[in-house]
Amino acid sequence: MGELRTQRLLLRHWRDSDLDPWAEMNADPQVREFFPNVETREKSTAAVALFQAGLEERGWGWWAVEVAATGEFIGFTGLNPIGANMPFTGVETGWRLRRTAWGHGYASEAARACLAYGFGTLALPEIVAFTAVGNQRSEAVMRRIGMTRDPDGDFDHPNIPDGPVRRHVLYRIAAPAG
Repeated sequence: MGELRTQRLLLRHWRDSDLDPWAEMNADPQVREFFPNVETREKSTAAVALFQAGLEERGWGWWAVEVAATGEFIGFTGLNPIGANMPFTGVETGWRLRRTAWGHGYASEAARACLAYGFGTLALPEIVAFTAVGNQRSEAVMRRIGMTRDPDGDFDHPNIPDGPVRRHVLYRIAAPAG
């Protein structure tokens, strides 16, 4: 699996040219508002290496996202197996975009493509998403793509230290019937 295409976006493997805009995005306090901190370039580079390894190993994972018409890198989206230390199992979807890409419907468009791939190609029974309490923008995307909040599944993220972004909300969507 090389890439996914939507009307406006290309979800693809990572390129060396993505590293600078990815690192800049992860150093932006507004983009990282619902994370414990901004990321260093080194951590951003290491994350890309992990993302690319997952794509190569499974054929799916966290894809780089670019605007098809311009080739501009705008962030990432995808599907990823839930970590073993989490209080639930399965596959998650997620996204993170540069601020200049906010408000254009790109996150919802990319996430819908990921759901279609997860249900249609991978035959997943369910996909989850989660975010820190208070991240209304991400929760709005989750609702727009048809996910439903599971308040009984809300949790303290085990990889985040005590603080204002540790508590997370959980959303779920089941595979379409048929």
